[in-house]
Amino acid sequence: MLKDNINHNEKVKPNTAFLKELKEKLPEFFTADKYDGEGEIIEVGNFDLIKFQRYLKENNIEELTSGYQLDFIGKDYAKKQAGEFAKTVIVPNSQHNQLDENKLSNNLFFTGDNLEVLRHLQNNYSNFVDMIYIDPPYNTGSDGFVYPDSFDYSDEDLKNMFGMSDEELERLKSIQGKATHSAWLTFMYPRLWLSKRLLSEKGVIFISIDDNEVMNLKLVCDEIYGESNFITIIPWQSRQSVQNDTDFSINHEYLICYAKNRRSEHRRLKESNKKLWYELESFAFKPLPLDKSNFSNPDNDPRGPWKADPFDAPNIRPNLTYEIVNPNTGIAYLPPTGRCWRTEESSYQKLLADNRIIFGKLGESKPQLKVFYEEKKDLGSVENSWFTGEKLGTTTQGTKELQTLFGGKSYFDTPKPTKLIRKLVELSTTNDSIIMDFFAGSGTTADAVMQLNAEDGNRKFILVQIPEKTYELKEDGTKQAIRSNQLTFKDGYMSIDEITRKRIILASKKIQKDGGLTLPEKFDGGFKHYYVVEPNQLVLDDLESFDVESGLFKNNQGQLVQFSESDFDDMIQPFSSESLNVVGDASGVDTIITTWMATDGYKFDKEISSIDLVGYQAYYIDNSRLYLINSNWSSKQTQELLNALGINKLTVQTIVIYSYSFDLESIKEIEIGLKQLDNKVNILKRY
Repeated sequence: MLKDNINHNEKVKPNTAFLKELKEKLPEFFTADKYDGEGEIIEVGNFDLIKFQRYLKENNIEELTSGYQLDFIGKDYAKKQAGEFAKTVIVPNSQHNQLDENKLSNNLFFTGDNLEVLRHLQNNYSNFVDMIYIDPPYNTGSDGFVYPDSFDYSDEDLKNMFGMSDEELERLKSIQGKATHSAWLTFMYPRLWLSKRLLSEKGVIFISIDDNEVMNLKLVCDEIYGESNFITIIPWQSRQSVQNDTDFSINHEYLICYAKNRRSEHRRLKESNKKLWYELESFAFKPLPLDKSNFSNPDNDPRGPWKADPFDAPNIRPNLTYEIVNPNTGIAYLPPTGRCWRTEESSYQKLLADNRIIFGKLGESKPQLKVFYEEKKDLGSVENSWFTGEKLGTTTQGTKELQTLFGGKSYFDTPKPTKLIRKLVELSTTNDSIIMDFFAGSGTTADAVMQLNAEDGNRKFILVQIPEKTYELKEDGTKQAIRSNQLTFKDGYMSIDEITRKRIILASKKIQKDGGLTLPEKFDGGFKHYYVVEPNQLVLDDLESFDVESGLFKNNQGQLVQFSESDFDDMIQPFSSESLNVVGDASGVDTIITTWMATDGYKFDKEISSIDLVGYQAYYIDNSRLYLINSNWSSKQTQELLNALGINKLTVQTIVIYSYSFDLESIKEIEIGLKQLDNKVNILKRY
C-alpha cells in the first residue's frame, strides 16, 4: 500500500506521467517491459524516438522545432508530482456515512489535500467526470496563497532527480512559502494534469480566475489540455457596484473553459453532425432552446420564419474566395479582409436559386444567408460568452445565499452564486453526469447540483476541501482564532471544510423543504465523507523498517526480526480514525479496504461482503477479489480457502494480501496451494 507508493515516488521523473499517458495512447512506439520471475515489472519499456520520427516523416512532418512553451521555476518538480502515487490513506467517516440520508448517496466529499485526492481518484474515476469546476487561489497577494509544499526530499536527492546545480536548487526552494507566479504555477500544474485524466471524452473544465494569473493559466492549460481543446474565456460580472478609489473599477472575473477532446467533427452546430449529436451525445455543450422571436417571414417564404446570417466566414481559402454580384444593383462583392464565403461558388448558385440568399432588407447590400427556424430549432442556440451579474448573479448574491442558510452569516468573502454554477452545469452535462469541484470552498457547486437534481435528474458531485484551520496554537497550547476567521472560530468551526459540509447539509434541507422531496427515494441530498490523511511519522518509520525481501522488520538495533519480536505495534490499528486523529469511528481495516478499493478501480458505492474462513474474517468484492488484511492466519485458513476455491464455492480472480499481517511461510503456503489448484488466481502482496 503506502510503502509501495513511496518506493514508486522515489523513482518518478518529470516525464513519468507524460510517458505513461503516451504509452496508453501509442503503445506501438514503446519497447517491451521487462518482468521478473513473479510477473513484476523490473524495467519499463522505453519510447522509441527514432521509430516515432520515422512515422512523422512518412506523414510529411519534417520537424517539430518551432513554437514556444511555458517555463517557470519548479516546473520539473510539478511534473514529477503529476506522476507520483498517493502517500495518504482514505479514511471513511463511518458515523456520517451510516446516517440514513447518506447510506445510499452517490455524492462524495473528501477532506484533504486535493493533489492527494486527485492521485487516488486516477484509478477509479478516470474518464468518468463530465464537468469540473474549480475556484482556485487567485494569487492576488491578499488571498492567503503561498506555495505549501515542503519538498519531501533532501537537497542531494533533488539535485540528482532533476540534474540541478546548487544555484538551480536554490531557485527551486525559493518558491517555498512564497506567492510568486512560479510558485502558483508549480502548485496548479500537477492538479490540472491529474484533473484532465478524470474527465470523460465529452468532459469540460471551467476555472475561475482574475487578472493576476489569467494569462499564465491560459498558457499552462494550453500545455496540459492542448490549444485545440481551448473553448473560450468567459468574462463574468462578479460585482455591480462601482469602486471609485482606483483607476478602473474592476467588476469582472473570468471563467477559462477547456474540453477534454474538442474534436472538430463534433462541433455541435454543424448541420452534418445533427444525427451524431443525438446518437453519441459527444459534444462539450448542450444546445439551448432556439429563440423563435429572432425569426420572422417578411417575404412570406413557404418554409416559414427565417433570420439573416452573414454569408462570410473566418479564414482565407482560395476555393471560397470569388466575386458575388448583387443581381439588384450589379455591385460585385468579395469576402471581407481575412475571411471567405461560406460555400463554394457552385453551392452558392444553388442557394441563390433556392431563394436562400438575400441582399439586405432593401436588396442593396452584400449577400446574407436565410436560416429557417424549422430547420435549426432542433440544433438549438449557443450561449453568449458574456455572463452578466443581472442574469447569473454576483458575489453579493452568493453572500446572500450563504446568509440565508447560516442565519445571517456567510463566513466567506466572495462566494460564487449558485446561478452561475447552475448555468455551467446545464450547459455541459446531462442529468446523470458526475460534476467535480476540488477547490470546494463555500460548497456552491454541491448546492447548484442538488438544485438542478430537484428539478430534473440524478447528477452526482465530488467535492474536495483542504482542512484549513481557523485557529492557531499559542505557546501554552490553547487555540486562538486566525484574524481572517474570527467569526468562523467563534461559531465552533475548527476548519474550513466543516463549514463547507454544513452548507451542503443546510442547502439540502432547504431544497427538500421547498420542493416537498424525501430522502433518499426521490432526492439524493446526502453525501459520503472521507478523510485523506498522511499517517504520522512513527507509522511511516514502521513501514520503512519492513524488509520486503525477507518479510522481517528491523528493530531498534537494526536487526531483522519477526513482527512478533519487533518493537512495533500491529500495522492495522495505526490506520484507524482514532489513530489518525480524525472523527468518524473507522477501524484500521475500514481505512485499508477503502484505500485499496480506490487503488483497484472500484467506486466507493461498491458493496463489500465479509467471509468467514474458520474464524478469520476476509473481505470479498465484486465476486472476484478477496482482501486478506487481518493477522492470525494459519494453515487451517489456507486449507479452508483452497477447499472453497476447489469446489467453486468461492470465485476469486485476485487475492490481495496485507503482507504486514502475514509471515512468509503462510504466503508461500497459499501460493503453492493455488498452483496445485491451477485455477489461475493472482496474488498481490501489498506493503
